[in-house]
Amino acid sequence: MDYRDAGVDVEAGRDFVRQIKGMVERTARPEVLGGLGGFGGLFRLPKGYDEPILVSGTDGVGTKLKLAHELNQHRTVGIDLVAMCVNDVLTCGAEPLFFLDYVATGKLEPQQLVQVVEGIAKGCELSGCALLGGETAEMPGFYQPNEYDLAGFCVGIVEERNLLDGARIQKGDVAIGLASSGVHSNGYSLVRKIVKDGGFNWGDRPTLFNGQSLGEVFLTPTQLYVKAVLAARASGLEIHGMAHITGGGLPENLPRCLGADQAIALDITAWPTPPVFQWLAEAGDVSPTAMFNTFNMGIGFVVIVPATQSAQVISWFSSQKINAHAIGRVTSGNQNLIGLPD
Repeated sequence: MDYRDAGVDVEAGRDFVRQIKGMVERTARPEVLGGLGGFGGLFRLPKGYDEPILVSGTDGVGTKLKLAHELNQHRTVGIDLVAMCVNDVLTCGAEPLFFLDYVATGKLEPQQLVQVVEGIAKGCELSGCALLGGETAEMPGFYQPNEYDLAGFCVGIVEERNLLDGARIQKGDVAIGLASSGVHSNGYSLVRKIVKDGGFNWGDRPTLFNGQSLGEVFLTPTQLYVKAVLAARASGLEIHGMAHITGGGLPENLPRCLGADQAIALDITAWPTPPVFQWLAEAGDVSPTAMFNTFNMGIGFVVIVPATQSAQVISWFSSQKINAHAIGRVTSGNQNLIGLPD
């Protein structure tokens, strides 16, 4: 017997590494030392920082992967993986430096996982960070054939004086919501239940979706906000706080950037609800409260800015092709949101 008899194909693993090498190299930054294949990824801290703070984040894609498996479409979930991590570290004001991935599968299918890494590399390129390395684990008997799981790890950097930790937010500041690209990567257990229990198929094309199928709409990758937000700060726009709207929606995530004795009075009529959320609410008979507690409802990221710069910030993100809306104002409270559906 050998390892192949146990279900692990070492040669397929080597072939996989050969195929992704070029993708990884395209994400390299000047600070990257060495190449793919070492036991650890090497990265020199960028120059020009007086008191650099490293910011780390980790996340996955969740059950959105089940949809990718069912449709055999794997090119976008890698973007989701990167976005969930880099958007998180961005909330501290950090620039993502490098990213690592962990891929676990029952049987390594090189062509399938090459598509996954293609998405990961694209996400890294779009957010300006290096794909420094990763790990692929072939685990027969643990995962079903042709299925895989993903985890991502990101490290960013910010000058200590530019760190955003809630201390800068003041009462009267305005919350600017940046549009999401759709459901992003949260709430897919409910999405899948609505589709299954409602007797829908991923190939269905509801009128609301202008010709797109359910599968196409729900595989839309998570929006990356890194370059636009960092450029906004570099241009002199004053941002006091930020929140990445992930699992738990606005109610759970937006208060995380607030200081003590602060709340946000939210205006849920201030932005248009994308069709995908209208469809979910109707198809699953989901209450407004449950929708807001599960999905981003069209707002994927929030920046808190002085009221005097609100219009300028909205205009800036519009110039970056990201729709933005003033969705609330900081007021007194206990780190919560006011104005959510009953």
